[in-house]
Amino acid sequence: MNLESLATFDVRLEPVLDLGDSHWGRRRVINISGGTFEGARLAGVILPGGADWQVLHPDGTASIDARHTLRTHDGAYLYLTTSGVRHGPSEVLQRLAAGEEVDPAEYYFRLFCRFETGDDRYRWLNRTLAVASGARTAGAVRYAAFTIT
Repeated sequence: MNLESLATFDVRLEPVLDLGDSHWGRRRVINISGGTFEGARLAGVILPGGADWQVLHPDGTASIDARHTLRTHDGAYLYLTTSGVRHGPSEVLQRLAAGEEVDPAEYYFRLFCRFETGDDRYRWLNRTLAVASGARTAGAVRYAAFTIT
């Protein structure tokens, strides 16, 4: 098993919508306003309309559940789901929540990525699993995705 670079994703986000505490944890929705992705075999734009329906747990861990619609540079549409976790020391998470720039090495942010498309040029993505390492900024998420070969 090896990892092969797939693309870097820059996802622009709207402000957090805090739905409050439920039996799962503190539910938050962060709408996606757009973005880009760039890699050797995969490049294009992230369309507005997706979101991260995340849950914050009492220990500060965020469970990520995001869905994106992508349009490749050559006009194909792709559906991308990411699920994962973000956690770290409470002081670091507080700085992230305040919108400060925080070195991603200070916290753990990893994702599992699945793609879906009907476009023949990208059907290989339907059979491909990817993992990613992420970084959160005040208004965006950036992650580098790698296929598992």
